[in-house]
Amino acid sequence: MTNSLSVAIGGLGAIGMAVARRLDDGVEGLHLAAVSARDREAAAFRMQNFRKPAPVVSAGELAAHGDIVVECAPAAVFAEIAEPALKAGRIFMPLSIGQLLEHPDYEDLARANGGRIIAPTGALLGLDAVRAAAEGAIESVTMVTRKPPGGLAGAPYLEQQGISVEGLSEPLKIFDGTAREAARGFPANVNVAAALSLAGIGPDRTRVEIWADPTVTRNTHVIKVEADSTRFEMKIEGVPSPENPRTGKLTPLSVIATLRGLVSPMRVGS
Repeated sequence: MTNSLSVAIGGLGAIGMAVARRLDDGVEGLHLAAVSARDREAAAFRMQNFRKPAPVVSAGELAAHGDIVVECAPAAVFAEIAEPALKAGRIFMPLSIGQLLEHPDYEDLARANGGRIIAPTGALLGLDAVRAAAEGAIESVTMVTRKPPGGLAGAPYLEQQGISVEGLSEPLKIFDGTAREAARGFPANVNVAAALSLAGIGPDRTRVEIWADPTVTRNTHVIKVEADSTRFEMKIEGVPSPENPRTGKLTPLSVIATLRGLVSPMRVGS
């Protein structure tokens, strides 16, 4: 397609499938070029319902098909998608943002090969303000996350600590630490903490609390920032995805907005 950027998507779960369908419906300046999934046969079957079915390839082959490679996969296959994309000089758009904290060399890899890493805002808000404040001096950044217990079940940290969130009748604080520790302990739940830390003062100075809260039905994040240029507090209540309560319905929309910003003649926000 002339003057159209090709998009390859790694992972066809709740987020990847929603993004793929939106692209198939039509987004000016973008087209779906390839997808990858753990179950390639099932992915190929799902592609049959698309107006323009994209080929199903391996994770490592995505970079050969897309100008932009979007990662929506389990953390275990993050490197299989990221490294070929960055070595090929592609725009790499990760959703498992916590994995960027485990691969600090990826920025150098992108720089050496002319690639870019663009992390969507996802289920967060106010990253523009945090990034702007970071151009000055930020004193502190804290985030308090509250999720329905079912959205936290199975997190590595809970299993390691022997914490159960089943049958809760009142809120339970299950974690209090740094964004780096939160990203490791809750890789499917708090990529927002990693994004916040990368926009601001880093993963070791950004503080995070996580609560399993049976009184909420939405994934709730409250962020407080103290800086020399500003002081602000933000709250977002995201509707959990019906396909995967660990993520929110806003996340795939954020990916589309980020993709659209790459080709739009006008973009609002820094």
